[in-house]
Amino acid sequence: MIRYTALRLLIFVGCFFVAGVAVHFGLVPSGLGGSNMVWVILLGLILSAPLSYVLLRKQRDEMSEQIVAGVDRTKARLDANRTREDAVQ
Repeated sequence: MIRYTALRLLIFVGCFFVAGVAVHFGLVPSGLGGSNMVWVILLGLILSAPLSYVLLRKQRDEMSEQIVAGVDRTKARLDANRTREDAVQ
């Protein structure tokens, strides 16, 4: 999970940098007044979201399999404990 988060943050930082360069050179309109940094952050978020979705699909699927396996183990333990309690009574 930490690796996925780090990769996602790295993609955002890259998109933030690209958006900042694009705004600086006038390829993308700058924000109104003093909101230029907020505009660049929003552009970075807008660019990084679909990239993260596509580029990190494999890691997301692996993470979800781990979570499902953990939930299944927990359910199995709870069922085992429940049947053991029923046998005692």
